[in-house]
Amino acid sequence: MKLEITNYKKQEENWPQQGYHIMAQYDDEKIVVYQSYRPAIGNFAVGNQFFGGPFSLERMTWIKPNFLWMMYRNGWGTKEGQEVVLAIHLKREAFENYLSNAVYSSFKPELYKSYEDWQLDVTASDVRLQWDPDHDPYGAKLERRAIQIGLRKEFIKSYASEDILEIEDISKFVKEQYALVQSNNLEALVTPLEKPFIFKNKKLNKYLKLE
Repeated sequence: MKLEITNYKKQEENWPQQGYHIMAQYDDEKIVVYQSYRPAIGNFAVGNQFFGGPFSLERMTWIKPNFLWMMYRNGWGTKEGQEVVLAIHLKREAFENYLSNAVYSSFKPELYKSYEDWQLDVTASDVRLQWDPDHDPYGAKLERRAIQIGLRKEFIKSYASEDILEIEDISKFVKEQYALVQSNNLEALVTPLEKPFIFKNKKLNKYLKLE
């Protein structure tokens, strides 16, 4: 497994407890995002290192850079249709391009003169941005917010193939860690190493509420 992992409790002590943060594993070249699929889609992606086969390019797909938010969403890989958990190593510039073109999925009066202006932006955009409450390993809501990004049309086409550096099946790792959560053994729990992600583009950081 290419993911860098570490003790959950130790890194949680250093994480921001509130505010808007893109918690992620990244370096100068890439950022890791997560998705969960039924075996037909997930196994094809791992075997071919791109999304194809039964994967639909016609529907919006949502990516999440925060591991525990993904575990909340997919029930640690136990929900039907989300059994294969993928770590997608994504080109960093592609991730920035997504968010540079993103429109909030809900109306933000501080950004738009009117609701109608926002609706026009939503209609024209192929990238959605949404902030949700982050969650702890048990699924409890936190004050900190976690981001998810929806892609469609040309963005989903580039995401499905050319934007990807590697696709890993981390289902076995997820299952092992979920067993620790179920036994209330968070002292032994390990999760991907994550820290807040900040763009060099200050205007984008401000738009995303990162500053």
